Amino acid sequence: MHEIHGTAMHYPWGTSDAIPAILGIPADGRPFAEYWLGAHPLAPSQLDSGARLDALLASDPSLLGPAAESFGPRLPFMMKLLSARHALSLQAHPSREKAAEGFAREEAAGIPLNDPLRSYPDASGKPEILVALSEFHLLVGFRNAQATADLFDRLGVFEDAESVLGPLVFRRGTVATEEVFLDVLSLDGDRLEVVNRLLVRAVGHANDPGELGDFARLIIELDASFPGNPGIMAACLMNHVVLAPGEAVFIPPGTMHADISGTGVEVLANSDNVIRGGLTNKHIAVEELVTVVDFGELTPQVLHGEEVAPGVWSYRPGCPEFAVWRIESSDGRTTTLPGHGSVRIALVTRGEALMHDGSAGLALEHGQAVFLPAGSPPVQISGDAQVFVSAPGLP
Repeated sequence: MHEIHGTAMHYPWGTSDAIPAILGIPADGRPFAEYWLGAHPLAPSQLDSGARLDALLASDPSLLGPAAESFGPRLPFMMKLLSARHALSLQAHPSREKAAEGFAREEAAGIPLNDPLRSYPDASGKPEILVALSEFHLLVGFRNAQATADLFDRLGVFEDAESVLGPLVFRRGTVATEEVFLDVLSLDGDRLEVVNRLLVRAVGHANDPGELGDFARLIIELDASFPGNPGIMAACLMNHVVLAPGEAVFIPPGTMHADISGTGVEVLANSDNVIRGGLTNKHIAVEELVTVVDFGELTPQVLHGEEVAPGVWSYRPGCPEFAVWRIESSDGRTTTLPGHGSVRIALVTRGEALMHDGSAGLALEHGQAVFLPAGSPPVQISGDAQVFVSAPGLP
């Protein structure tokens, strides 16, 4: 059991106060968008000794236990705190098969790993899960095409934008959404005026109740961060999901998504592969979007976690890279840290926790984290605290 120290990422979309409050440090005015824990080569966690976690695992893969057989000498997951002030780019991540194929193709083409036009800096797939710490808004997958057409019509913009939105009505199945999404990305010149008309109509419905009001307010919120951006229309094709604290959503590979606002714990595969699809100034690889993204209708499933022991909720989406547990520890109760036998990271997000493995104890305050190698003795937690634990999702 080793205390580890992560790295804060100051991306401009981050809030300035939520992550510092969890870490127990003063806010300094900078955005704190993410706080990384794990062995990602761009920002590996450090032990108290100063050793890098990625280097430690590479030198002794036995610390990974069974995960080394499937993923080699690298931790298959990473854990993040994430706090968004406004929407991130629309994006999707590839499956392991697509990533391996794309990485090999770009390597053979001699594209440098740091080239902004590169889509596959590594050969790993990238599923992820977000567990909300506050109310959290995000976009996940595509809404039914006819339902989306109805929303545009109720907003009063469908007729004005029929040249763009028409396939939602006149085409059938996945191709309807795909055709509109790809067309929206190419809007320019006079055709881009449809985005401004969309905003004008949205303002008139901002106070409406129900789904139409939510639709209108989303458009207004996105335009505040990305004025006139055609990606706003692309985002309108997607499901708007709102999570309460403790609720989660799993993002499988191929699912277009975007975080909008809120603070949460994100656990994801240890990969940098991102296929962007709008609301960004970065490269949009349309040819990769077509092969990676699932444009089919999706009904997002909000996960509430399964209480597997008193005060312990399990989020197991069924992917091999990770499983996640949330522990709500209270004074007077001792809880066994889940995932025994696997390599794990545990992060305290609220309160103070005492972790004890039978021979040594470690007192942790909110914002502190530990790395537990595979084969570590069973660990008991006590104290009034909230703790998140991640481990490989292998059986």
